Amino acid sequence: MRLMMFFRISLCLVVFLFVGIHSNAFAQRVFKEKDKLMGCGFEFTVVANDLAEGTEYINIARNEIKRIERLISSWDPSSQTSTINAKAGIEPVKVSVELFDLIERSLKVSNLTGGAFDISYASMDRIWRFDGSMSLMPDKQTVAKSVEKVGYKNIVLNKSEKTVFLKKKGMRIGFGAIGKGYAADRAKALLRKRGVTGGIINASGDLTAWGKQPDGKDWMVAIVNPMNKKKVFSWMPLDGRAVVTSGDYEKFVTLEGKRYSHIIDPRTGYPSHGTVSVTVITRNAEIADALATSIFVMGPKVGLDLVNQLKGIDCIIVDERGKVRASDNLQLNQ
Repeated sequence: MRLMMFFRISLCLVVFLFVGIHSNAFAQRVFKEKDKLMGCGFEFTVVANDLAEGTEYINIARNEIKRIERLISSWDPSSQTSTINAKAGIEPVKVSVELFDLIERSLKVSNLTGGAFDISYASMDRIWRFDGSMSLMPDKQTVAKSVEKVGYKNIVLNKSEKTVFLKKKGMRIGFGAIGKGYAADRAKALLRKRGVTGGIINASGDLTAWGKQPDGKDWMVAIVNPMNKKKVFSWMPLDGRAVVTSGDYEKFVTLEGKRYSHIIDPRTGYPSHGTVSVTVITRNAEIADALATSIFVMGPKVGLDLVNQLKGIDCIIVDERGKVRASDNLQLNQ
């Protein structure tokens, strides 16, 4: 007999994870806990010998997420990220190797995506509303002004000194499009180091897994089209991979007859359009997190062209007409 459990991935695809109900024939069991961390829901699933061990493992993962949140939060005035933002246009800020490396990797993704991914998006003025109260397009001047301080090329890193400097006063960085994936990866790495043979870290849809269930079966994921949630269009084993989705089917605005996503293009200040969801599958939740948002901004054609040049990365895109597209190397088990 099997128990069906589901997770909602980043506002868009519904993912079903099948976890066996294990008898005493298996020495280990599956333990799960939920918590609210980094402003969103986390779910921890681990394979362990007993409840005490399972609880210990989950606490290790939970504490690691809390540590990362203290490091990268732009809402915590005592975080290194907040200090960088406060010193924008004034002076460089010396940071930990961990934060420096995360920012450096973020800038590499920005270069790779031509600025579709940009941690300085946090500098953007909030002129778009997706709560139903917006009925008119902002004028071009207002939109252009909203992104005046956005631009990853104005983030200056000094590798030898481990300093970060934002050139423009009022600039800000934020890790909303990469932080949850990074945290999931770190929690997973810690648990594997502790000898946890299998598990899943689900950071509100930024999902990464490793190992197998106690009966030796794979963790399986079913991906459902957000425009027809009753229809599963693909099954796949997680097999140590991460699955991250970016989507807009619950947060969008229709203006002048065109549907606009809540995901803003940091290069232009305009919301993305034409895409309903992007799912990225790869070994690293951090890069999957960053690319899911980037591909959404880039659009189906440019996004797929990019992914098809990247080794070990696949994606599924659903456009506004409900058409499902997949990268060249992804075999959808429908």
